[in-house]
Amino acid sequence: MAATVSDLLAALPEGIDVPGETPTEQTLGDALNELTKQPIPTGALRRFGSLTGLHAKVGLAYLAYWARGCFQNADRRQQALIETNLAAAMKILSTMGYLRGAIMKIGQAAANFPDIVPDEFVDTLSRLHFEAPPMHWSLIREILHDELGRDPEDVFESFDRTAFAAASLGQVHHGRLKTGEQVAVKVQYPGIARTIRSDFRNLSILMLPLRFTRDWSCIHPQLEEVRRVLETETDYEQEADYLMRARRLFRDGDQIVVPRVHQEFSTRRVLTMEYLDGQTLAEFVRSDPSQEERDRIGSLLTRSWCRLLYAGRMNYSDPHPGNFLILKDGRLGQIDLGCMREFSDEEWEYLRYADQVVLGGRKEAEAHMRRGTDFSEAELVDLELMDAMVEYSDWMLQAMRQDEPFDYSDASVMRRGINLIHEFSRRWRPAQKPINVFIQRGVLAGWGLQHRLRSRVPVKSICDEEIAVTGWRQQTV
Repeated sequence: MAATVSDLLAALPEGIDVPGETPTEQTLGDALNELTKQPIPTGALRRFGSLTGLHAKVGLAYLAYWARGCFQNADRRQQALIETNLAAAMKILSTMGYLRGAIMKIGQAAANFPDIVPDEFVDTLSRLHFEAPPMHWSLIREILHDELGRDPEDVFESFDRTAFAAASLGQVHHGRLKTGEQVAVKVQYPGIARTIRSDFRNLSILMLPLRFTRDWSCIHPQLEEVRRVLETETDYEQEADYLMRARRLFRDGDQIVVPRVHQEFSTRRVLTMEYLDGQTLAEFVRSDPSQEERDRIGSLLTRSWCRLLYAGRMNYSDPHPGNFLILKDGRLGQIDLGCMREFSDEEWEYLRYADQVVLGGRKEAEAHMRRGTDFSEAELVDLELMDAMVEYSDWMLQAMRQDEPFDYSDASVMRRGINLIHEFSRRWRPAQKPINVFIQRGVLAGWGLQHRLRSRVPVKSICDEEIAVTGWRQQTV
């Protein structure tokens, strides 16, 4: 069902507004464009108010749907539900686009799970990967001068004032260096690191009751791990280092490209990279490629993740559609490596120990659960708990265990994993160790990406090839 912005507004209960002027029957981006004139709120109270207001308005939208449904037939109720989903997604899109930062990343993550959240949410929130409200040119000019020490026209031969991509932490402009190279220049939103700290302070306030329970001793280290990694993403010098290290890992025959970094034009808040020209993954899927092409791109995505992990000793935790391009010659471009998790020696040994679960059975899985969680021995004798953990482990590893290509198009398989997570969180405390937070995030997000591709990937053979090159399994555990 195609819906315009006018349709969305008609589904909103009275009193639920959308920022900006009254939208017309054009694009959802019309509402976001109005937000370009509004600075990003960085204060904890202001951001908290925006979120609580969003919660209430979305709740009202579904309350209105429920009330109308009492007087409608089944077909009309289904149409009303779709309209309400679109209306709620529109409100979430506007609010997350306004707040950006960690909040916007939540929306991007939700958009990566079709068939799990409503389709209307996926289609609408997918725009957060590319269409966050961009900064005004005058602000961009000021940031470039502050960071590079010169006005943009003195640094670049040309610089497009209009961003071609804008997302949670910054926006990207096309430019050309004085030496002729085409570049993509990522400019960070001002105060974005402060917004992350504000969001986590607000989250701590909301979770205050948990501080008086034993769950807090598990949740707090995990939250701190998430906050630390997200704050690291705001350091473009660190991302430049990840890009350069990742680029060295891939050869021409791999068909995977990481853009070259121009360090002399990069700082903590500005990142200048080689410009890669290609289709986004969303555009690729909309072009209705053959199953062979879907499988080929899915295999490249899997090889990229494995290469970074096993050869680079880095876990890429943000595989969403906005971070990859299908280049004109068919290669896969990986253009954003900000959300990366490196491993200490101790953590690396833990990961190699965990790999034994892939090769083993229940005995190895149970041993890993004891090492990878903070459950007490008294809790681990609970057979239902251990059964649940082993079942989830089996679900996570199934693609790495089967010899034939894994079919990611089956939504029921993905939904089963989400249900396992929900059931586990409902019945037991979150006792996993912080290292597992971003590993699982990367696996789940990657799964969602492959599901959108409807790919069939020989995951086991690709992983085995990458592991064999490093000799990872031959080392003493």
